[in-house]
Amino acid sequence: MDLPALQQQLRDFVAARDWARYHTPKNLVMAMSVEMAELVEHFQWLTPEESVALAQVDAKRDLVEQEMADVLLYMLQLADVMNVDIEAAILRKMKLNAIKHPPKV
Repeated sequence: MDLPALQQQLRDFVAARDWARYHTPKNLVMAMSVEMAELVEHFQWLTPEESVALAQVDAKRDLVEQEMADVLLYMLQLADVMNVDIEAAILRKMKLNAIKHPPKV
């Protein structure tokens, strides 16, 4: 996935609708949390087994995929607005996680 290209597409999408003035870090985080809550709704009250099986139900899976995309799109917009190289941040965090949580021996 070409994240910079996707961020440019998002910039163009936002500009075409004159939404940039609304896309402050605060508003993007709030919108992302709403989308995350919508994602959570698909799993709320399911057993662990039912949550795994949800991936096999095409109609449900499609709805979950849409919410996952919404969350990621807002995250990419937030990174863009805050001038964060999200790919570098992810790689750095994975290295920190590997130190914090070493493999079991």
